[in-house]
Amino acid sequence: MKKVVVYTSNTWPHCHTAKEYLSNNNVSFEERNIQEDPNARKELVKRRVMGVPAIQIEEEMIVGFDKDRIDDLLGI
Repeated sequence: MKKVVVYTSNTWPHCHTAKEYLSNNNVSFEERNIQEDPNARKELVKRRVMGVPAIQIEEEMIVGFDKDRIDDLLGI
């Protein structure tokens, strides 16, 4: 099982879409909300990622809800 971390915010609808998609495909993930967790925000800034959802699958970072890339990395 690949490690999946989803960086989200409370206000961006694509964050909900990404979490729902992963859940519907039985992909377990850790959510890190940048509005509620200052460390999560710092992690993204350190990686020069300025958008959410940001989905980390192992060492690969996907910014935005790129269904095809997610499917490819997870073998869905």
